[in-house]
Amino acid sequence: MKGKLLSIFFICFAAALMQAQAPASPKPLSPLEQTLIANEKNLIEAKKKDDDEYFKRVLSDGFALVAVDGKLHEKQEAVDELGDSDLVELTPYNLKALFMADDAAIVTYDAIFREAPKEDEGPQPRYQHFSSLWVKQGDQWKLKFHQATAAHWGDW
Repeated sequence: MKGKLLSIFFICFAAALMQAQAPASPKPLSPLEQTLIANEKNLIEAKKKDDDEYFKRVLSDGFALVAVDGKLHEKQEAVDELGDSDLVELTPYNLKALFMADDAAIVTYDAIFREAPKEDEGPQPRYQHFSSLWVKQGDQWKLKFHQATAAHWGDW
């Protein structure tokens, strides 16, 4: 009898411990978070398609980009950098929206990134972290700043 009670106790304890350690289900995204993450996904698709018209429409005046190599690019040079026909893969995950104010938010995410090898350069880091600053101008969200950061230095 004592052994059965002890067994039942340990089974209940283990079940309670597993339930306590189970990851909490993510909270649903607000409509604004959904809009910003959709904007970022549209940016990613435009990058995959080398869609200059999209960039001209969405980038704000004074837009700047910091590339994975740390170089700062101003608007037109940034458009050229964002539109990349050598892109083989850009798969985002862990997208999050962080609000700075009613009219400003940062969208961050990690991504698997691959592009066709260039003759005079080594490959870009495969895992990168991206951050985008979106600002609301009138009734539209515009991209003000974008940065790519190598997530694993060993990938160079």
